Amino acid sequence: QVQLVESGGGLVQAGGSLRLSCAASGSIFGINVMGWYRRAPGKQRELVATITSGGSTYYVNSVKGRFTISRDNAKNTVYLQMNSLKPEDTAVYYCWTLANHTNYWGQGTQVTVSS
Repeated sequence: QVQLVESGGGLVQAGGSLRLSCAASGSIFGINVMGWYRRAPGKQRELVATITSGGSTYYVNSVKGRFTISRDNAKNTVYLQMNSLKPEDTAVYYCWTLANHTNYWGQGTQVTVSS
């Protein structure tokens, strides 16, 4: 079992920044890739960014150049730095990992961007 605990969401004006954090605990030795999904109101869940233990990253096109995913392997923590936020970034953001062929999710943290 892997537990994921997120923090860092909140309310920000358009153009502002937020930093999300996600700490993993439990059976972490099977973790390679970690990432963030989001679900906006009335929309399907969307993969935002991922990072492997080796540092390879992926971003959905809509956040490229604005969001940066990073990882501290020693702390088993993944971060999502979100800059130049837009109202369309408003969503619940979920930390995710795939460990031992099983998907794990955090509880979600709300990000609200006002115009």
